[in-house]
Amino acid sequence: VQLQASGGGLVQAGGSLRLSCAASRQTFSRYNMGWFRRPPGKERDFVAAIAWSDSNKCYTDSVPGRFTISRDNANNTVYLQINSLKPEDTAVYYCVADQDYFKLCTSRRADYWGQGTKVTVSS
Repeated sequence: VQLQASGGGLVQAGGSLRLSCAASRQTFSRYNMGWFRRPPGKERDFVAAIAWSDSNKCYTDSVPGRFTISRDNANNTVYLQINSLKPEDTAVYYCVADQDYFKLCTSRRADYWGQGTKVTVSS
């Protein structure tokens, strides 16, 4: 699975962004999808995941209510809506895919990674 993330940029604190990730394969609908992020100088962290059927979602505890993951299987795309952006949301955001939903949500690991899209939030 090849993943292409987009939608990052420079945003003022309090603003919103929607990140997109387009997947290459027509079997996209059978993959569980997720997002990770790496803040400057820090380790990569899990953000959110969504099951292939769109029936389950999970989020890291550090982003309650501000982040929403969704998917459009007809267009092979997964989204991450980020509202009320804070400077600490500044990071490179990575789209991931895996056939094991619980591996994504519990182990916070994934088999397939896209290139990142950079989000910078100014105060």
